[in-house]
Amino acid sequence: MTSTSLLNSREQIALLVNEFYKKVRKNEHLGPIFNSVINDWPAHLNHLTDFWDTSLLRAKSYHGNPIEKHQEVDTAVNHSIEMEHFGIWLQLWFDTIDHYFHGEIAQLAKNRARNMSTFIFLKIFEARKSSSDQKTSS
Repeated sequence: MTSTSLLNSREQIALLVNEFYKKVRKNEHLGPIFNSVINDWPAHLNHLTDFWDTSLLRAKSYHGNPIEKHQEVDTAVNHSIEMEHFGIWLQLWFDTIDHYFHGEIAQLAKNRARNMSTFIFLKIFEARKSSSDQKTSS
């Protein structure tokens, strides 16, 4: 078994984000979605490192609206994002965390990702319904 570390620095979060998204980009279900909408992977990975640094270590380095961004991505891929995609995303996230890290913050990263994935999918679904309702009322 590989030795794991505590997840407690921005550098470790960057490692987690980079290794995780290597898996995402290669995944047969997630790769086509992510690779079709992300044009500058280094900038995106830095932005996601900011997000997780803020979420896990309270760094206050992230500025953005993840709900809105995911709704835009869903629109860009013709509303093809399903809960299964979030399940795959979560499994890859958990596997990456377990491979490199242990401890309280590693568990927090799993819990936050689980909660966030459910919430974001619900917001995507609401946006689809709202869009559909607007089209039928026009």
